[in-house]
Amino acid sequence: MRGAKGSSTFTDLRTNVSRLSDATTFPKAELEALWCPWRVEYFEQEDGNPNFLSDAAQASDDAAHLVLARRKNAFLMMNRYPYAVGHLMAVPYRKTGDAASLGDNEVVELWKLAMHGQRLLRDAVKAQGFNVGLNLGKCAGAGVPDHLHLHIVPRWNGDTNFMPVLSGTRMLSESLQHLYDKLMAAQTRLEATAAPTI
Repeated sequence: MRGAKGSSTFTDLRTNVSRLSDATTFPKAELEALWCPWRVEYFEQEDGNPNFLSDAAQASDDAAHLVLARRKNAFLMMNRYPYAVGHLMAVPYRKTGDAASLGDNEVVELWKLAMHGQRLLRDAVKAQGFNVGLNLGKCAGAGVPDHLHLHIVPRWNGDTNFMPVLSGTRMLSESLQHLYDKLMAAQTRLEATAAPTI
């Protein structure tokens, strides 16, 4: 590709972008979807551990289970099969798939952990926005329908790039362990600058 101003390649690119901006031809729905075909690895597991959330709840080795923070009634962990780089989950220790069965303290801690997760992601990966929510029941997309978890998915302007459009592929640019280390470092920085509580 020639880099000179006014090159035919640059002009062609501008023409194509202009043509695609027409609402009748622009594939808006495809580009706005959070496309994540790599998650098929999770759904195809025949011998996957259906109790990995309970195991993480009871584990003493937080790093092995990608647990970032623990509170009295819930904890925050990374998702091994993320929708996007930095996908976190706030999980109650108590195993339940029914959100209505959560106690007030569990609800408060889940949402506080969701806010904490957003702070970590803003610091560590410069997240610009978030999708936060619950998938309740298998038909709603819950990978673990009997142990609910609150998803915190970071988003960036333009984060759906040309790869899914061309080949159904999404780029995950960072390993889980490296990102875990970055998030833990962000947590340490945030705790060091937090105002003391009374």
